[in-house]
Amino acid sequence: MSSLILHHFDLSPFAEKVRLIFGLKQLAWASVEIPLVMPKPGLTALTGGYRKTPVLQIGADVYCDTRLIATEIERRFPQRTLFPDGNQGLTLALTAWSDSAFFNPGAGLSMGLNKRGLPEAILNDRKAFFNFMDFDTLEAQIPQLATQLRAHADLVEQQLADGRRFLLGDTPGFADVSAYFPVWMARGNVPIAGTLFAGFKHLAAWESRMQAVGHGTRSELSVEEAHAIARAQAPEPGLGVDSSDPYGLVLGEKVTVAADDYGKDPVLGTLVTLNIREVVIRREDPAAGIVHVHFPRIGYRVDRTS
Repeated sequence: MSSLILHHFDLSPFAEKVRLIFGLKQLAWASVEIPLVMPKPGLTALTGGYRKTPVLQIGADVYCDTRLIATEIERRFPQRTLFPDGNQGLTLALTAWSDSAFFNPGAGLSMGLNKRGLPEAILNDRKAFFNFMDFDTLEAQIPQLATQLRAHADLVEQQLADGRRFLLGDTPGFADVSAYFPVWMARGNVPIAGTLFAGFKHLAAWESRMQAVGHGTRSELSVEEAHAIARAQAPEPGLGVDSSDPYGLVLGEKVTVAADDYGKDPVLGTLVTLNIREVVIRREDPAAGIVHVHFPRIGYRVDRTS
């Protein structure tokens, strides 16, 4: 089986989700460090322009978005499931809350409270990337953002109030990973997080349990080595196109795929899979060779090219 290669940077909150998945399943993985800001030529050679962090590479298959990454790792490594008690649908539905309603105010506070000290390159990059933020009014929004972050953290506190160890019972899973990463981000980047979370004793104890999960076994890999691995392997075969899909696309069409929230950079390729859960396109790059780039259907749009 091909090795797991995570393209990420250590400060990325979404990458922390995947690192914790490796910890829950006690997996070995290779780390490729990518830049914090654009350009990211080593990454986009694999993705075709998708710039969100992280990206998982397995051979010549490239997986975008942490929800799809989680389900792909679960498919390949089912032991110590990420979805205890058969809660996969519910858990994935919760990511709509954790990845936006819970994450966004923490991201806003991270920018607003640190705005004056951020390097200009990072600030300009995030202005272009985070289209859900009004950077001109961020500092005035701090009370509202703080209220929202605290209120969402209280939902976790409420869920743990009956003494359970993890959100859905006594076994950790992807629901915990998803709820934990905005708290992890806030602890590291929001100077007032300690005050906002003060008194949440169940949250604090749960954080300690999540930290103990660890990140599995990490090794380092250069982006050139990752590209060589992709070039040396063939991607997994496509699964074809669902003829009942509302888009009415057919196998082999040229399409673009893009996120529908932020970081909307479109990726151009040839359609090899389109079903209710996943869209996969084939593309070729001089550095990475022929790769299949995988996206989830939820949160992404597919457009036929002219």
